[in-house]
Amino acid sequence: MFGYRVPAPDEAMLISGGRRGLGGAPFRVVTGHGKFVLPVFRKTRFLTLSMCEAEVTETCVTRQGISLHVRAVIAFKVGNDTESIINAGQRFLSDQEQMSVLTGRIFAGHLRSIIGSMTVEEIVTERQKLASEVLDGSKAEMVKIGLTVDSLQIQSIDDMASGYIDAMAAPHSAAIQRQAQIAQAQANQAAAQAEQESQRKQAEYARQTAVVQAQYKAEIDKAQAEASQAGPLSQAQTQIGVINAQAELAQRQAELRQRQLVAEVVRPAEAEAEKVRVLAKADAERMRILAEAAASNDRVALDRMLIDQLPQIVKEAASGLAGANVNVLNGADGLSEIAAGLVGQGLTILDSIKKNLATGPEATAAASAEVVRVPDSQQDGRARN
Repeated sequence: MFGYRVPAPDEAMLISGGRRGLGGAPFRVVTGHGKFVLPVFRKTRFLTLSMCEAEVTETCVTRQGISLHVRAVIAFKVGNDTESIINAGQRFLSDQEQMSVLTGRIFAGHLRSIIGSMTVEEIVTERQKLASEVLDGSKAEMVKIGLTVDSLQIQSIDDMASGYIDAMAAPHSAAIQRQAQIAQAQANQAAAQAEQESQRKQAEYARQTAVVQAQYKAEIDKAQAEASQAGPLSQAQTQIGVINAQAELAQRQAELRQRQLVAEVVRPAEAEAEKVRVLAKADAERMRILAEAAASNDRVALDRMLIDQLPQIVKEAASGLAGANVNVLNGADGLSEIAAGLVGQGLTILDSIKKNLATGPEATAAASAEVVRVPDSQQDGRARN
């Protein structure tokens, strides 16, 4: 609508003309709503209520006489109350840029004053205290011009190459560096220990791996050796069996040969030796009978005949024994028994002849015939014994 004016949310509308404003102010203040303004008869102006910034760069001298170059930033604005708007409007409405300039000058003066009462150590270490004292000192003046300060920040403090701040920071820097070196050394030591521990674990793992690999290789080599020796071992065992069988066969062949030698050589030799003994015994018996016949006067002729025939009888019996297939089972004892039997038969025949001489010439001839023949059954029986 024509003549209706509305200020922005961050502005205050100042209407001049007509009746005066609050407290005898030359204008009325409108914020947050619109108002009908008569053209020509009324005049409207707008005052910003937004945040403004002022920067202060000032060279200050401390209580110690040391010059410091201080840079600070002030954030301020026109107060929200009507009184502050009126005060700010009366001073800055025609040139609102002057708010930052005037604010900077005000804070610069208070900054020099506060720094002049403090030491460099306090300024450097207690910046917040410095800012608070500057704000407190400038608050009354800022209220008079309708401004409020939201914050004051000390951006930098420079000793202008005097080296005071550096010298003041040297012990702390040295301590910090020392702590940093200690921390670095501890970190290096921890890193070295960690590296050593890692290498030890790697070496232990490598050792365990090598041991396991060696065990696996030993098992594999053993299995391969057993597999490679299985064939020769089996062949050797087979050869051992063959050799044992051949040795047993040789032993049995030797035993058989020994028996054959006994049957073919020893036994005939023993039989021949027994034959010689029998003949010797018969000859001795003949000599005994001759001696007895020589002592007997009445039977000399007869005994002479018998004595002459006795060796022939034994010889015939022995010759029959030598030609016979005699198996001697009990060795020399068996041969002795055969020889003794032959001699005993000869003596028995001799006695029988002597007893039959009284009966006549026929009995004597029969007895002589009996001397020459030895029964086969009697020979076989003695041979088997």
